[in-house]
Amino acid sequence: MSDPRCASYYTATIHQESDYPRLEGEVTVDVAIVGGGFTGVATAVELAERGYRVAIVEANKVGWGASGRNGGQVTGSLSGEAAMRKQMRRTLGEAADDFVWNLRWRGQRIIRQRVEQYDIACDLKQGHLQAAWKPSHMTALRADFEACQARGMGEHVELLDVHQVRDVIRTELYHGGLLNRYNLHLHPLNLCLGEARVAASLGALIFERSPVERIDHGPSPAVITAHGTLRADRVLLAGNAYHRLERRRLGGRLFPASLGIVTTAPLGGLAEAINPQDLAVYDCRFVLDYYRLTADGRLLFGGGANYSGKDSPDIAAELRPRLEATFPQLAGTPIDYAWQGMAGIVINRIPMLGKLSDTVYYAQGYSGHGVATSHIVGEIMAKAIAGHMEEFDTFAACRHLKVPFGDALGNPLLAAGMWYYQLLERWR
Repeated sequence: MSDPRCASYYTATIHQESDYPRLEGEVTVDVAIVGGGFTGVATAVELAERGYRVAIVEANKVGWGASGRNGGQVTGSLSGEAAMRKQMRRTLGEAADDFVWNLRWRGQRIIRQRVEQYDIACDLKQGHLQAAWKPSHMTALRADFEACQARGMGEHVELLDVHQVRDVIRTELYHGGLLNRYNLHLHPLNLCLGEARVAASLGALIFERSPVERIDHGPSPAVITAHGTLRADRVLLAGNAYHRLERRRLGGRLFPASLGIVTTAPLGGLAEAINPQDLAVYDCRFVLDYYRLTADGRLLFGGGANYSGKDSPDIAAELRPRLEATFPQLAGTPIDYAWQGMAGIVINRIPMLGKLSDTVYYAQGYSGHGVATSHIVGEIMAKAIAGHMEEFDTFAACRHLKVPFGDALGNPLLAAGMWYYQLLERWR
């Protein structure tokens, strides 16, 4: 029995709902993908474009999890960037800096090209602001601005001071910001559903309402559900925070964190008044707020994270004070939608790509940056399955801390770490 979609703004504004069959009987393909979110769907598109016969098996509906519940921002902010560069220098040497820099902008390219090529309606827009919550945040923003200038991206970025940023976003909170016109924002659920339709049009099979019970490893692995078997040459586990397969091997490295979002009623003329350039925004804090306008002029606002691994009891009550502190002019505005989704958090924030056996791969752990990163990973995983292992091997060589006792200890440790960073930010 599958669960219904969450009652989100995205669910209410689906262009075309998915209606794929349940897996029944025995089906044989080249590649079986477990998970119908961005990682699974993006990889399926990449493989189908290369001529592979692919099947996705999803426990609920395509885009049911975090892929259809997130803030919809596609930015050049990589989770774990510094740790990634440090670890990747062991395999790439000084080329690691260029590799990681190019990763930062690769997701935008993939998504923009795919939306244009296949005419996917997902409210795609350009423009993003990373806002300085404190004057000290401007140091890092200035360094990023200078790096963009040095690497040929100067036309896309603008460093704003405290006065300029208030012309761009009508709030008194920020002390400056980095405006980036290359970054994107969009309706993530419509993107995920649109990409699934693309995969299906290219010959991929998609099965919904088909929870996987186990994976049989071996030269010809099999994905087993209650009603069917999917046999393949290769299997990719792409369930991120929502799957519990292979916990003996993967447990203790990835931890669920609940991220909440609210969406106001349509704002009318207030929408342009508070965000005249229609930008997506997030601030520079470790535990940050993020927001953007929807296509129909609502404010979609998210913030914080619950690292207990459980949903918050009333996300609208938690986020309304933060929304109104950002935009006092929206005090009392009705909140029409409130929902939560689980991100997969990795201790060092480096995405986890690897193999459980010669024929079973996994990809997970984007730590809150999943829209762009999942599309990068989809391209890397497709290349690896096609025999081009270089990028996959670079990620697979990264070391990840395994926390004993899994979620029972890992989530409290994450919560303590977040508290520590929030305390530091108050004093710096």
